[in-house]
Amino acid sequence: MEENLNIPAHVAIILDGNGRWAKEKGMPRNYGHMQGAKAVEDILVDARDMGIKYLTVYAFSTENWSRPEAEVSALMTILRNYLKTSIKKSMKNNVRCRVIGERSKLSADIQDAINELEEATKDNTGLTFTIAINYGSRDEITRAVRKVADRVASGEISSSDIKEQMITENLDTNFLPDPDLLIRTCNEQRISNFLLWQCAYSEFYYTPVAWPDFNKAELEKAVESYSGRTRKFGGLKT
Repeated sequence: MEENLNIPAHVAIILDGNGRWAKEKGMPRNYGHMQGAKAVEDILVDARDMGIKYLTVYAFSTENWSRPEAEVSALMTILRNYLKTSIKKSMKNNVRCRVIGERSKLSADIQDAINELEEATKDNTGLTFTIAINYGSRDEITRAVRKVADRVASGEISSSDIKEQMITENLDTNFLPDPDLLIRTCNEQRISNFLLWQCAYSEFYYTPVAWPDFNKAELEKAVESYSGRTRKFGGLKT
């Protein structure tokens, strides 16, 4: 990787192509998901070593429940196993782990595992790794607006008090800066209900590489592309 690059502080990734990758190899979709989980572990270390401070991945969307029941069940099993092993690895690498999304639809044991992971790693000072599980940005924004509306209804605030920052503070991501760079793998070029509010000024990077094959070299390509761009906010270059 080139020296003197502008390293993005926060990188978000839509992990796409696990099933297609497996199919091309004559393997079941679940094999692709398992390999995709391993790729997450590798990229987490690579991102930390590159100086990225925040890494957010789209693991399971609110729309993913509509997939075949067997595939959803397999994804939940992979998630359980991942959460079980994450505490030890996160403590070793000084990673702080957080989960965003609506947890109530997740099974009780997965909710417990999430809580345990967050609690165990809350004081770690290295990279913040955020996993989006049962996450949909429209759902997130709706929940945030509902919280603000409840405050208006109770008389705590008036409608004129509502500002952008108030919405931001009620989003699942209120502990994160907005993503500088959003990566999507496997040649798909849509945002798929991921961090809609937060990505208002993010740079986008699309790659034909399927997620299980996305490695350090591919992450470096994305960062190099980002570093070569002129960032603009409201018409102002940065």
